[in-house]
Amino acid sequence: MREPRHTTIAPSAARLTESLRDIGYDFPSAVADLVDNSVTAGATRVEIVIEYAGADSRIMIADDGCGMTANGVNEALRFGSRRPYGAGDLGRYGLGLKTASLSQARSLTVLSRGGKRVTTRQLSLDTIIEFDEWLVIEPAPNSVYDRAKEMLGEGTGTVVVWEKLDRIFQEQKPEGGWARRRVEKLAERASEHLALVFHRFLEGEVVPKVEIVVNGEKLRPWNPFAQDEPATKRLPRQQFELTVGDNTGTVTLDRYILPPRNAFSCQSEFERLSGPRKWNRQQGLYIYRADRLVQWGGWAGLRGIDEHLKLARVALDFSTDLDAAFNINVAKMRVGIPTQLRQMLERPIHEVCLRADDAYRRAAGPRTTDKVRVKAPTSVDGGVTLLALRAAAMAVGESAALRKILGELPNLSPDIATSLGLHAPASGEVDESVA
Repeated sequence: MREPRHTTIAPSAARLTESLRDIGYDFPSAVADLVDNSVTAGATRVEIVIEYAGADSRIMIADDGCGMTANGVNEALRFGSRRPYGAGDLGRYGLGLKTASLSQARSLTVLSRGGKRVTTRQLSLDTIIEFDEWLVIEPAPNSVYDRAKEMLGEGTGTVVVWEKLDRIFQEQKPEGGWARRRVEKLAERASEHLALVFHRFLEGEVVPKVEIVVNGEKLRPWNPFAQDEPATKRLPRQQFELTVGDNTGTVTLDRYILPPRNAFSCQSEFERLSGPRKWNRQQGLYIYRADRLVQWGGWAGLRGIDEHLKLARVALDFSTDLDAAFNINVAKMRVGIPTQLRQMLERPIHEVCLRADDAYRRAAGPRTTDKVRVKAPTSVDGGVTLLALRAAAMAVGESAALRKILGELPNLSPDIATSLGLHAPASGEVDESVA
């Protein structure tokens, strides 16, 4: 059979590269994407220097990973790298190094030692636009690259240098107090972001343990689940099996109810665990891909943000085998929960929300405006039973019937009502204690 005629049409390097700058990164997520590469390379230390020097300001990200050969560096700078990704690798599309870097800077230089020699290559947006070709050059030596080599030391590793930071300063001039404060603020935001996104690696939950240093300060991991607090409650782990094409993977759900303010070990820890977005916006799902946090805060459409649920935080883990099902984006900041999984999550999410609501209300104490006062259960079993009844009633649409039943229960069976934490309503009042 005769093969169809075809024509190869190469894209305009200049236009496509400019377009790829707007793929969705902000500064912290762009830095995090490069840390992904360091983690994949087996690094145990990542050093980030965010340095203000006016128009010569630069970002340097160094690691002690396995490094790359000259061919490896060239391949890493290819858009749509051909290198294979193994199970558990944090990379996915072969775009991260280039798109993350050029989203913030016009010049990307990579220095890497995978053997005896250091290879230096540069991808410059100005050069690509001038020649409209995908050109990678070997830049002339200078003091910046000498510093980068010093950061490598004598072992293997890689240093990435961002220069010409046009997206960081945008239309503002890179000199003066505004520009300096801008760089300092970005360093602070990047530190907060990395301490959260890589908290499992920083804690040593993932092997090898990784140390991340930003401008000389070692990051303290920010674990959203307050697992060191004695009053934190963890519900039983649940697992769900998903099949995508020929791949079958497991999704793991860990549900936590954090302590209210008066049950925290100290006020400073309560404030620290409120997180960068504060309590209300930090509630909800924390979605991890290969132990790296990719999306957090809110309930992904399963329910709305609610003041009474701010103590509920849920870890959802999936492996790289399920990337297609979760539709992870290039910047690794957004995922979509598969419809099949959404249905599985409804009941366990509903349960943790009920418990969080109960913990919040008990900590707040009785209110004089309540028509029915609900005290803390006199036994753990009674509290669990009441929550289970609420969940079951809501699931079958009989919440109103349950309200009537519980309203009458103190009159018919006072002992049972007491074990559930119910008080009899005053004469003439109607019980409204069950949502």
